[in-house]
Amino acid sequence: MKRITFSDNPLAFSTSWLLPPAALAALRGLLSLYIFVTIIFIWAWYGAHGESSAIGETFSYFTWLTYFGLGFYFLVAALHSAYYARTGRSLFTRWPRALLALHSLFYSTVTTFPFLVTIVYWGAIYSPPWFTEKFEAWANISQHGFNSLFALLEIGLATTPPHPLINLPFLVLILLLYLALAYLTYHDEGWYPYSFLDIKTNGSGLVTGYCFGILAAILVIFAISCALIWLRRKLTKEVVKRSARDVSDRGEENLEAGQEKSYF
Repeated sequence: MKRITFSDNPLAFSTSWLLPPAALAALRGLLSLYIFVTIIFIWAWYGAHGESSAIGETFSYFTWLTYFGLGFYFLVAALHSAYYARTGRSLFTRWPRALLALHSLFYSTVTTFPFLVTIVYWGAIYSPPWFTEKFEAWANISQHGFNSLFALLEIGLATTPPHPLINLPFLVLILLLYLALAYLTYHDEGWYPYSFLDIKTNGSGLVTGYCFGILAAILVIFAISCALIWLRRKLTKEVVKRSARDVSDRGEENLEAGQEKSYF
């Protein structure tokens, strides 16, 4: 059977095997709303408690950058699902191929980086006891727990194909760019976003070990993410819940022959 790629199935990032397009758009929109409300509330909390400088510092943390990425991804994905539900057409068919590739990479980041954030935080950064303030507990669970839950929902509910292997080196490149940002933050402002990057305290050997550990982690996470997507496609038999206004039967948007149609 021919392997589906993103260009072969323009509906892959706009549809679900379980939810009708309108419901998928609503879910993605709610997830995006929750993420941005969380960000705004945390910033407001910082401002109200005399920690306004912490707002600007958030842009130096990989956790925050990936959380922003999740929020914007779900916003864009919600708009695409809503457009398909309303018109029966996919916006992706009108995008240049380069933008399609970038969206595929965007999807790869939001279904891999959140797991990396969760693993590194709970495995290497967090130390007991549990947070004494409810706000701190909620904020950390939202950014270091719910982030992976949201990524799992996107993996499990969408009709996307496994990540193209070409996306993997770009994920590594993004991590390298963040590493540069972390050290730029230190040289510009005198502090490390993550203490395990401190060469003076930990030594270059240990810091190098941490970096290679994160590299190994993203390789494993990428493979597991692909495996979960493959398993979802196998178990769901590649069913697609299409819009009642779907136009693909008239040849404007073709899915792979043999896919079951479910109109909602």
